[in-house]
Amino acid sequence: MNYTLFILFLLIAGHALGDYALQNQYVADAKNRHNEHGKEVWWIVLTAHSLIHGAIVALITSSVTLGILETIAHWITDYAKCEKMIDYKTDQFLHIIHKFIWFFIILASGGFQPA
Repeated sequence: MNYTLFILFLLIAGHALGDYALQNQYVADAKNRHNEHGKEVWWIVLTAHSLIHGAIVALITSSVTLGILETIAHWITDYAKCEKMIDYKTDQFLHIIHKFIWFFIILASGGFQPA
């Protein structure tokens, strides 16, 4: 198996894990400041949700920097969705684009080395 493509697969699968399997209804509601559950805690819940995504990226890529960038990118993207600046499909598209960006950053910096 091509190790490099395996990393890209893990990044995308990690996104599905974080945005679907690990996101319960409370988080989906409370990360939105316009929702009753999120009125006072939205920024905490959105940040925690984004940190989960950042941790997934950091674990897969072994890069804390990319994990931090993912946390920031995920936070901004989900905030834009909650503010109705973008729709659900655009939100998901942007999340996947970010995974390709992290993938290409690592490729440009010398690639992936299997453990």
